[in-house]
Amino acid sequence: MADPASPSPTVAFIGGGNMARSLIGGLVARGTLASTLRVAEPVAELREALARDFGVGTHAHARDAADGAGLWLMAVKPQVMRTVCADLQTLAQAQRPVVVSIAAGITTDQLARWLGGDLAVVRAMPNTPALLGAGVTGLFANARVDGAQRAGADALLAAVGPTVWIDDEALMDAVTAVSGSGPAYVFLLAEAMQAAGVAQGLDPAAARALVQQTLLGAARMLVEQGEPADVLRARVTSPGGTTQAAIETFEAGGLRALVDRAIDAATRRGRALSAAND
Repeated sequence: MADPASPSPTVAFIGGGNMARSLIGGLVARGTLASTLRVAEPVAELREALARDFGVGTHAHARDAADGAGLWLMAVKPQVMRTVCADLQTLAQAQRPVVVSIAAGITTDQLARWLGGDLAVVRAMPNTPALLGAGVTGLFANARVDGAQRAGADALLAAVGPTVWIDDEALMDAVTAVSGSGPAYVFLLAEAMQAAGVAQGLDPAAARALVQQTLLGAARMLVEQGEPADVLRARVTSPGGTTQAAIETFEAGGLRALVDRAIDAATRRGRALSAAND
């Protein structure tokens, strides 16, 4: 057993799916020793792929991976989190790890309670561009997380993109709605733009290429030019031009209100998931 006063630098990933794989790949690429990373994953094929691709230790059972690790990254589905925590509760109370969860809708209070109480818990919400090292993660730490533990959680999630810390956990559902679910909104926009281009007579392959590069370029401008979205939009919207015609159509169709309702619906769904899993 690890000494609770001297936590091991070892990180145990409880769950070896796509997000865990992305984090492991990001950490190894940044120089983290594979020998300090362990993964618990019940699917043999996933375990074998992680061991082969990254050289990390893999286990079929959560307790085998978690035993002696100073940080546990909980990467299982929200609906099974309580069961997984019950299996780990005795070990958690004996070893007092920092627990980082990436499960949507599961609060730090729920995680701490399911693991026996009084633990340092960080709630994190990365998004799917983390698979490319281009994600963003919202994080919230409960009161038991100290500065060093917060820095460790930040370094872990920063392996796949920037991090944003939230002071009020109630806002984590909004983080999920904006960034966690956000890539799907962009994909939907891409679908609609491609279909509209084809309807105007463009070849489907040409429409796809035009839309993909346009969205990529616009996203880079937002990130790299350091100016607000409204400024960039105004700059490319010439009075009486083609862009203004399109923007006016979006506005008349209630795009802003529709986006607001969509984000609100996703936020409320996050809260419902938390209540359903309690």
